[in-house]
Amino acid sequence: METDREKIRRRLEKDDWYLHRHGKGHDIYRHPSIKGIITLPRHRKLTPLVVRTIAAKAGWSI
Repeated sequence: METDREKIRRRLEKDDWYLHRHGKGHDIYRHPSIKGIITLPRHRKLTPLVVRTIAAKAGWSI
């Protein structure tokens, strides 16, 4: 079964976000043309607030 985190990770990478570095409990993603970073927690299940925040930073509409 695919986790929320895995779905988001795949979508980020599909949209040209790349893994910049691993943090202690999260991964940091950057994009070549979008300023800022996205912090993706390593939890299997993400809260709706975390998902909305990631989507907003990535420029996705929910």
